[in-house]
Amino acid sequence: MFYQHTPSSRFLLGTAGYPSPAILQQAIAASETEIITVSLRREGSAGGAFRELLQQLNTRILPNTAGCHTVKEAVTTALMARELFGTPWIKLEVIGHADTLQPDPFALVEAARILCAEGFQVFPYTTEDLIVGEKLLEAGCEVLMPWGAPIGSGQGLRNIEGLKTMRAWFRDVPLIIDAGIGAPSQAAQAMEMGFDGVLLNTAVAKARDPVQMATAFSAAIAAGHQAYQAGLMEQRDMAAASTPIFGLAQFS
Repeated sequence: MFYQHTPSSRFLLGTAGYPSPAILQQAIAASETEIITVSLRREGSAGGAFRELLQQLNTRILPNTAGCHTVKEAVTTALMARELFGTPWIKLEVIGHADTLQPDPFALVEAARILCAEGFQVFPYTTEDLIVGEKLLEAGCEVLMPWGAPIGSGQGLRNIEGLKTMRAWFRDVPLIIDAGIGAPSQAAQAMEMGFDGVLLNTAVAKARDPVQMATAFSAAIAAGHQAYQAGLMEQRDMAAASTPIFGLAQFS
């Protein structure tokens, strides 16, 4: 699904902001995720202890360039992450707006082009803009990660029609909703729309019970995907009786 890797779970989980390393471990186990995101800055600030913790987990690491605001900063961080974690995978973030943390589309495409040429397998954090998506694919990306809403906002899918259009337009491209998901129901909604996965962090890390919340998200994402595969009924403007008229008793 993602660069010749097909995980059994469609839930990607971040590792920042948990109350303790032990709760982080338990949440990851409860989520049944196979892919966790790790900020190089987070790893650097925590030192070797955090790296040892990651090595104990039966997961694949997706390093990210969180906090980068320029092409140079993002590329340098990605190169360091590849050396540290030994993976060509990189979640590419190039932030362009301080309040919304919206990605800078111009810098994002440029950084993606440089990293793809360097042999990286890039997971770009982007918006639902079709033109930016096309440019990222032309740069060499094989996955797109549109936001649902601003990072950490918990607003869910703010532009449902735009995301539906993106899903329809990039029919054969893996699409992962990244950022803004605050509730399991929102994650299920994304999966019911046909997205290939959901990446989130804050909704689990900051929950009253992160382990229980990770379990809830895991179930919701799996249920949403199963519902999409089963084929959701179409919405109607008017009622449609579920009981047929033919065969009903007649009273006179």
